[in-house]
Amino acid sequence: MTTRFRGPAVLAALAATVLLAAPATAAHALPDTAPAATASRTATPELPRPTGPYAVGTEVLHLVDHDRADPWVPEAGPRELMVSLHYPARSGGGAPRPYLSTEEARLLLASRGLDDAVPADVVAGTVTHARTGAPPARGRYPLVLLSPGFNTPRATLTSLAEDLASRGYVVASVDHAYESTGSAFPGGRILTCTACDKVQAAPDDASERLVLKAVSTGRAADLSFVLDRLTGHHPAWHHARMIDPARIAAAGHSIGGNAAASVMLADPRVDAGINMDGTFFDPVPEAGLGGRPFLMLGVDGLHRPGGGDPTWDEGFQRLGGWKRWLSVKESGHFTFTDVPLLAEQLGLPVDPTATLSADRSVRITRDYTAAFLDLHLRGRPQPLLAGPTPGNPEVVFQRP
Repeated sequence: MTTRFRGPAVLAALAATVLLAAPATAAHALPDTAPAATASRTATPELPRPTGPYAVGTEVLHLVDHDRADPWVPEAGPRELMVSLHYPARSGGGAPRPYLSTEEARLLLASRGLDDAVPADVVAGTVTHARTGAPPARGRYPLVLLSPGFNTPRATLTSLAEDLASRGYVVASVDHAYESTGSAFPGGRILTCTACDKVQAAPDDASERLVLKAVSTGRAADLSFVLDRLTGHHPAWHHARMIDPARIAAAGHSIGGNAAASVMLADPRVDAGINMDGTFFDPVPEAGLGGRPFLMLGVDGLHRPGGGDPTWDEGFQRLGGWKRWLSVKESGHFTFTDVPLLAEQLGLPVDPTATLSADRSVRITRDYTAAFLDLHLRGRPQPLLAGPTPGNPEVVFQRP
């Protein structure tokens, strides 16, 4: 493939909320600029309620890996991560945690030229359903590590994280320093996407892919470190006893999905993985991932056999053990995130190639993710994963 990735706009959050003049490529490259958009509504958006039996609690951790310098800004010192934890809870607790800070929301909007279309405080105030300080539910629960897309904050996976927690999972969503439009760190710091500048500066496609491979393998190290800090002898989270260290999965959107495979390759503690529409810049090796189960969930146009991203064809063939390749009709790259939901509620124009409704986007992402995790971390049979179902006509089971 010869398509260039377009620097900071690569996989930019909210790209799917504006009219696009050209379809995404195998690398999900998007135009550097977008037509001006004006929201028809500015009412505060709300995430859909979680569907499981548990209330949901949430906390945020700042983790520092003193054994690694930051790969993008070495002079900044040790690698830093921000982690949102969502967990099964009992009733009670404080107020819902804000979706984003106002400055994070402003930078997210500015990255797509939408600063004048939607007030930042409206996006920041998106209604969530997890409560701070909620008492944890009794018992031990599987852990799911979530990694967002490149130049995309972890907040865009909040609907999925809340739903999984309500179904009985502890979920750790990670912001990887210098890989987002803007992430808030302690001390009033907002770290923006220096890694995007590295992609922009790459002289050719091969060099660009090497940078993006380094993003995926670097995130694998990040996720392993988060796992260390949540399940080690001196955990960073005071409710860490909730986590069952024998049941762990990694999942992610876009390059975060590649990172799910990368961490499985690097860390035998991770039992299962999900790639949501991400190119395998760090390829699945010929030996596979040790026979551990893996789900590939993608856009039907690009991520179908022979659809334009050969890393999926190659990766699927190399996977051993249980595996599924599902593609979703009428979907777009951001179907598996909160973006379609926010766009619809804010009245923003959408990608005309992605006509799947926000409600169906949310339901498909939540249900198929939970079914995979229930099957492989809990041993519960899942007919949803056995083949096509009448209730989900958009989901295609690919059999390359």
